[in-house]
Amino acid sequence: MSPRNKEQNEEIKDLRREQIRSNALKLFARKGLAATKITDISTASNISQGLLYHYYKSKEEIFVELLRDAYDKMIAAVLALESLPLSPLEKIKMAIEKLLQGFDENKDTAYYYLLINQASIFEAIPDEAKEIVKGRFLLYDAITRIVTAGQKDGTFKNYDAKGMAVVFWTSINGLAIYKAVQGENFKAPDANILFGMFCEREDK
Repeated sequence: MSPRNKEQNEEIKDLRREQIRSNALKLFARKGLAATKITDISTASNISQGLLYHYYKSKEEIFVELLRDAYDKMIAAVLALESLPLSPLEKIKMAIEKLLQGFDENKDTAYYYLLINQASIFEAIPDEAKEIVKGRFLLYDAITRIVTAGQKDGTFKNYDAKGMAVVFWTSINGLAIYKAVQGENFKAPDANILFGMFCEREDK
């Protein structure tokens, strides 16, 4: 096999793997892991069940991989945000704007949030997935620290910082559900609506 053919084969494999992941993500988000069959994924991906097993050993393996990728990206993003040389106010504003932008630019973003919600609620998931879900506390803790810093400099409302972090993430999760339901008809709300929940004064 020539190097070019080998490279082309690898590209085909990568595309097919991403196709499997994308279709499995939608199925898991809508139906849950238990109700999703491996045949559902192969049918949605327009490949045979046998070929799918060349890429993944089970639906659980796909589920865990998708969940890990989602958390790794979210945790990396929020920790990078926290480390930026910006004010707490600017950090929260950037976080809200980027998250809403993600809903508009990537059709799978909402499904990743739904996948995370499924994994957080349902007991019938692999133990490896349960361990990954524990990473959600890193997300809440990072936003709590940003809120606390904003309260100290007087720009954020003086509510319980942990509670505000919960409101932040549950608002994003709620929008993800709304996006999944609305599909192409979804329009992200004005970022200032969410921003106003944190900001002490509107003129900030």
